[in-house]
Formats: sequence, structure tokens, C-alpha cells
Amino acid sequence: MTIPRSGDPEIDRALAQLAAQTAQFEEVGRRLESARGRGVAADGQVTVEVLPSGGLASVRIAPRAMRLGSEALSDALMEAARQAEEDVSAQTFAATQTLFEDPSR
Repeated sequence: MTIPRSGDPEIDRALAQLAAQTAQFEEVGRRLESARGRGVAADGQVTVEVLPSGGLASVRIAPRAMRLGSEALSDALMEAARQAEEDVSAQTFAATQTLFEDPSR
């Protein structure tokens, strides 16, 4: 992005800083939009993906998982969902941490 020059070094520095911060916010936004947490259970027979909001993005149950029985299948779904939530939480934390890093480091 080209930043117009005002002729005032103070204003130019502030505009450059604002442009850098805007670019950083846009990148974080892109990372958050594409984030998907993934969890797998029952030896790969159950897969759950969640969005950063916590909403389900997808649930996949392999046909052989149906032989687990209702309680074991339920437990597998809950385990996969828990893993997916932890995964997306870690992704969103990592994405937003960049906003708090000291740019001079």
C-alpha cells in the first residue's frame, strides 16, 4: 500500500504506523476467518471441525463407527469436539497474539 506523504515528518510517521497496524489487523482477520479446529477420536472414525465461534463446521462419522454403540459413539463425538475446540482456541490465540507483540523486537 502506498502511503501519501504530507510533508510533515510527524504526520508521515503516524500514517505509516497506522498503515502497518491496518495491514496487521487485516492479516489477523484473514487468519481468524479461515481458522478451523479439528479433533479426531475412535481411531480416526470420528472427526469434528469447529469454527472460532464454537459452531460446528463439520462432523464425519465413518461407517464402521456405527458398530461402536450409541454410548461409545457419543463419547467419541464429545472427545473429537473437545479436541477441535482446543485446536481452534490455540489457532485464534496464536493469530491474535501478533497484535500484542512489540514491533521493535
